[in-house]
Amino acid sequence: MNNAGFDVFFLTMGAAMVLAMHAGFAFLEAGTVRRKNQVNALVRVISDFGFSTVAYFFVGFSVAYGINFFAPVPELRNIGAVSNGYELVHFFFLLTFAAAIPAIISGGITERVRFWPNALATVVLVALVYPFYEGLIWGGNLGFQDWLQSSFGAPFHDFAGSVVVHAMGGFLALGAVIMLGARKGRYGHDGRVVAILPSNIPYLALGSWILCVGWFGFNVMSAGKVGDASGLVAINSLLAMVGGLLAALVAGKNDPGFVHNGALAGLVAVCAGSDLVHPIGALLIGAVAGAGFVFGFAFVQLRLKLDDVLGVIPLHGACGAWGGIAAGIFGLRGFGGAGGVTFLSQLVGTLTGVAIAVVAGLVVYGAIKATIGLRLDERGEFEGADLAIHNISAYPEQDMASH
Repeated sequence: MNNAGFDVFFLTMGAAMVLAMHAGFAFLEAGTVRRKNQVNALVRVISDFGFSTVAYFFVGFSVAYGINFFAPVPELRNIGAVSNGYELVHFFFLLTFAAAIPAIISGGITERVRFWPNALATVVLVALVYPFYEGLIWGGNLGFQDWLQSSFGAPFHDFAGSVVVHAMGGFLALGAVIMLGARKGRYGHDGRVVAILPSNIPYLALGSWILCVGWFGFNVMSAGKVGDASGLVAINSLLAMVGGLLAALVAGKNDPGFVHNGALAGLVAVCAGSDLVHPIGALLIGAVAGAGFVFGFAFVQLRLKLDDVLGVIPLHGACGAWGGIAAGIFGLRGFGGAGGVTFLSQLVGTLTGVAIAVVAGLVVYGAIKATIGLRLDERGEFEGADLAIHNISAYPEQDMASH
């Protein structure tokens, strides 16, 4: 097998691992929502992957990288002057990142969003909004990275997508959550928060475990080629994950939801600088993210009164932004890092991504709400999205027997 073949195989395995992460998104959501919304959670995550694939194949990949697939097969095999169809599997790998955007948003808007308006939002975001910022950072578009280099001494560094993927998804969800409003009964008339319990803690834990395992494909395989793979990325991912879960364990007072999401918070935060920071730095980055998720979840739910069901705004949004900025701290040689980054470039690059996400989320979901509507009607929300949208529950035999 030639080197190009090895690279194709390497990236295919990475794409498969990140594809498996979508099962993690699905089970994390299915375990967190109420029983009457489990089927809808599972169907939306896999359907959004399908819509994302089509949108990214025909539009998004070209927006980000200027590459399209409207060519005969002999040309496709060598597109981008790389043999063995490398750019085709490169598309597959980056698609799994792009499709994480609606999967992240799904956790914030679950239990009350209409199916087809949500699908429309997925197509718009994956075809246009996400690739626009992706292209600025990873595609070299519009001279943004060159401007950062000349202004602040280094381009914005986001090795595996703390900001490009996670902060983007989390802050796009902010607009969606605002436009949808809270679930019925979540906040009382006096402003008090009414607890809505998760349906299945083992499902939630399973989702977290699947995501944790797949994340090593997300981070390590972001090298793109076998020869560029780094053990530093692997150990940093591991230590950030552990830092996140242990910090969330303490800050969240043994709450299983915080523990399992704390591991994810650490992984979100380390993506950007996983190839630069010292392993001890990665542990600290993860610990700050894990504790930050616990307090951020309370802030969003209790203070801001935003019904972000899975906590994707603090988990992916805030922890992703922290990861982008942290790469500009712990990536510096003075903090034991590899260097090649500056704090100001990381700050400006991160804030740019957050701003694009917040504005786009409000515009896209606001436009859909104003035109075709975004939210289930009261009856559909009361009986649950499973029956209202899919005409079947998660446990049909049990439900039939009880009637």
